[in-house]
Amino acid sequence: MKHAFIIILTALLSFTFVSESQAQCRKFTKNTCVPQLDPFIFNGQVNSALLNEGDIAELMLTFYADQEYRVLICSEDQLGSVGFKLKDTNDKVLFDNRDHNMAEFWDFTSNTTQQIIVEMEVPESTEASDKLKNGCVAILVGFKEAE
Repeated sequence: MKHAFIIILTALLSFTFVSESQAQCRKFTKNTCVPQLDPFIFNGQVNSALLNEGDIAELMLTFYADQEYRVLICSEDQLGSVGFKLKDTNDKVLFDNRDHNMAEFWDFTSNTTQQIIVEMEVPESTEASDKLKNGCVAILVGFKEAE
């Protein structure tokens, strides 16, 4: 019985820490990242996660024809410069920030309605440490009517 209590307590504490981390990540995204979309209008979708160094994450987004977009990757400072690519559904790379001095965003006009995969990679630390670094990373999309 005592063993079951410890397992339940551990599970509840883990859930609490994950919920608290997600809340901190949402706050970081709202306060730090959303303002960086200006002059684009935030589409309202918060796509953020707590990631570790070395993690790779993907998200598929839909972009509509005749819209101008900004895709922004925003991360906490301790993670360093996060690499990101935008790829079409055939895996063709449309943009890679490694080819653009690790830019944090890409502005483009979508000529057709299409799905694009955003792939981001958190760099591994070059510092010798036993502790794995982690932090919030957000993918945000802003738009404005194409002129």
